[in-house]
Formats: sequence, structure tokens, C-alpha cells
Amino acid sequence: MRAVRLEATGKLVMREVDKPAPGPGELLVRIEACGICGTDRHLFLGEFPSHPPVTLGHEFAGIIEAVGPDITGFEPGMRVTGDPNIACGCCAECHNGRVNLCRNLQAIGIHRDGGFADYVILPLKQAFALPSGLDPLHGAFCEPLACCLHGVDLANIRNGASVIVLGGGVTGLLTVQLARLAGATRVLLVTRNADKRALAETLGATASFDPSRTDAVTGITDDGGLLPGGADIVFECAGVAETMRQAPKLARRGGTAIILGVMPQGAKVEIEPFDLLFREVNLVNSFLNPFTHQRAADLIASGAIKVEPLISRRIPLEQAPEAIANPALGGEIRTLVTPNT
Repeated sequence: MRAVRLEATGKLVMREVDKPAPGPGELLVRIEACGICGTDRHLFLGEFPSHPPVTLGHEFAGIIEAVGPDITGFEPGMRVTGDPNIACGCCAECHNGRVNLCRNLQAIGIHRDGGFADYVILPLKQAFALPSGLDPLHGAFCEPLACCLHGVDLANIRNGASVIVLGGGVTGLLTVQLARLAGATRVLLVTRNADKRALAETLGATASFDPSRTDAVTGITDDGGLLPGGADIVFECAGVAETMRQAPKLARRGGTAIILGVMPQGAKVEIEPFDLLFREVNLVNSFLNPFTHQRAADLIASGAIKVEPLISRRIPLEQAPEAIANPALGGEIRTLVTPNT
């Protein structure tokens, strides 16, 4: 079968490899769609730890082709989404229910072979069923949605809350929708891209802001701004230094800034501790998707979260190495790799 292999930092190629066979407690899944995430580009550049050589791809869904011995509840022909984050279940963090902080965490597409391939091995405990009638491409959004759900859970949004979302990519646009579902009545998306601002307002944002025209902090929080004094909750979804600095400044006194975006390992951002203290702003980090993948699958299956507008393009597996090795196209939201179509 074909697989897109990260062989070393900066070396990503498509190879012919042996088709795997499922062992006990495993499913063999034929990939229908796998999303190109910013983390894949960090992996290619050596900015995120991984274990090459490895097949990349952690946002995937597909059809079960075969099952290992003694599998119940799943059978060939079923459509599934895969939670890529495999906790050991034995360390102190796992015992305390913090599986996303597992000391021995193994991620499909990062530490073990993933979904940029014709087939992937999926442990049974990481598999979640999807409706047979679901658009095959939509299942690939379950993993990013699950990560956003964790951030929204941490935010504890109350009915009537005000929310600012920094970044108009997949994470930002999914978070806009989740914030509205959670009860926020004012949701402001901040991004330079006009098309993404317009899309956000069709997906539930009550307003949008262009930071290229004026400084976001003053333009939003000053008297006469869109949210004078700041928002109850700010979600940083871009993973860049500028928005990391802005997030706590955009929160109101006593508000919360949630960090969902991923910056390169080793990158540093200046934060003013006195400002955080004096305004009692909570700065919270949200990592991965502990116990949220089933909820994400249910939201996708029900249509409560709209993902079709987030698909910028679909490409064959042969084009995946080039797409991952280069920055996202201007205005791109999510590119999906479809190996078997």
C-alpha cells in the first residue's frame, strides 16, 4: 500500500509499504479522508516531537476492512473515526483521569503510523462509529473538534457570555460554533482574512474584526470598541506569537484566556505577569481531547456543527507530501487527503 512517510526532519516522501494486518484488539481501516493539520507542518519542520520514520496523519476517518481476533461491536463495512491519542492507562496522570497528560502518550500519525496512507491500524479503544450515510469527508473533522471541545469545557462558558476567538482556521471556526452552542450570545472572530470573517458570521459569530486595519486590543476593548473592557472568554486558536500576546489583554477583568493554538516547540512569547495579576485574568492551556472524541463524533453526525464550509480542497495521496511541506495556501481552512478516491 501507499503511505506518506516522515523519514527525518524536512524529508517527507510517499512510499510503498506492506499493508498491515490487524492483531488482537485492532481494526484495519481503509482511509476515506485525512486532514492536513498545522501540527503536520510542525512535524515536517522538526518543531514538534515525533518518532520518524513514521506515517503522518492524525485527523482521519474511514471504513473498517478487517478486524482482529475477538472483536465485538465493530465489523467490516462500518465507518469509523479514530482518536489518535493513546494513553497508557498506568501512569499517575492516567490514574487521575488526565489521560491527555499521559507520560507515555502515543499518538497515531506522530509516534505510530497514521492516516496519510491507504490503510491504518486503529486500536479498538480508539475507534468511534459514524453513521453509514455521513459524508465520508466530514468524519475527518472529529479529531480537531474533539480538541476544541476540551478548550470549551475548560472555559466554562455561561449563557449570555461574550467570547473572542483569535484565528480563522479550523480551530477558530469550530470554536465559534461551539461557543454559540454553549450559550455565548456575543462571539467575535478576529482574523485578517476577509473570506474567513464572512464565513465565521454565517457559522454563528455575531461580529468579526480585521486586525490589519487597527490594533485588535484597542479596537476591541477601548471605549467605543466592539467589546469595551474585553470578553469573558478569549480563545487563542492561531498559534502565533501576536495572538498569544493579545489573548490575555483581550480578556476582561476576571476573564479567561484559553490557549488552543500550537506554537513551535521552543518558541517564547512575552507576557506581563503584573497585568494578569492586577486584572485577575486566568490563563489556561488546553491540550488534546480527553474523553471528548465521542461527543465530537455525535456533533458531526447530527449536523449541529457545520464542517462542509471548512473544506478548502481535497487532494490525492500523491500530492500530500508537497502540501504538508509548504505553508497553507492563502485563505485555506482545511485540505483533506483522500487516498482511495
